[in-house]
Amino acid sequence: MLSIFLILFLNNSLNIIQTLLGQYCLLCGTASNGDLCLPCRDSLPHLPLHHCRVCALPVTGSHVCGACLAKPPAFDRTVAAFRYAFPMDALVHSLKYQANLSMAPVLADLLLTRIDKSPIPDFIVPMPLHPVRLRERGFNQALEIGRKLSKQCGSPLLPGACQRIKNTPSQAGLPWKEREKNIRGVFTCETDLTGKHIAILDDVMTTGATLNELAKTLRKHGAVRVSGWVVARTMSPVSLHDS
Repeated sequence: MLSIFLILFLNNSLNIIQTLLGQYCLLCGTASNGDLCLPCRDSLPHLPLHHCRVCALPVTGSHVCGACLAKPPAFDRTVAAFRYAFPMDALVHSLKYQANLSMAPVLADLLLTRIDKSPIPDFIVPMPLHPVRLRERGFNQALEIGRKLSKQCGSPLLPGACQRIKNTPSQAGLPWKEREKNIRGVFTCETDLTGKHIAILDDVMTTGATLNELAKTLRKHGAVRVSGWVVARTMSPVSLHDS
């Protein structure tokens, strides 16, 4: 009986301390000893247990899906923290569309839990924004996520390695089959990446067309291995293979 009272006392004391320190869960607003309380962290939408190691879409009985075997993309692997579903979409939107830059290190921490199990690349290349889009938004969300990610995993950031030279319409507003055509030839690179393993960092991967186009550019400049690191992966059955 004494142990029960002790546990209740300690839990109440911890809640009081957290309240005084102003630490609250970003999702539910309850007192927390981190950015997310344990119930909310447990509720985050995980990837399916069996998913393709290349494109991260659901797969059964294999490590690589049939589509990636039949038409291999320019990247070797995708590491995604979670599915792009509630409440991950709310966390991403908070950074991307509400300029809540304090969310960037939170998303970096979530992605780091998956990266710990992956080969560490030589460099991290944040997905570039066109200068017009960068001026409109005021920041590159991939670069902001990458700042903490780079420090924690030890891979240097190369934010200037590639540039987006065409200000194309947003991929999100286009039909699935138009996305690969829309993104073709939009990147350029002036950096020698001979023999390097590069991780492309982005917030969300939908069809993979943008990731694939940048991976092609990196390989043309010497990269021997390209990984995709994304905070969230859309689980639509339509992918770059169908574009």
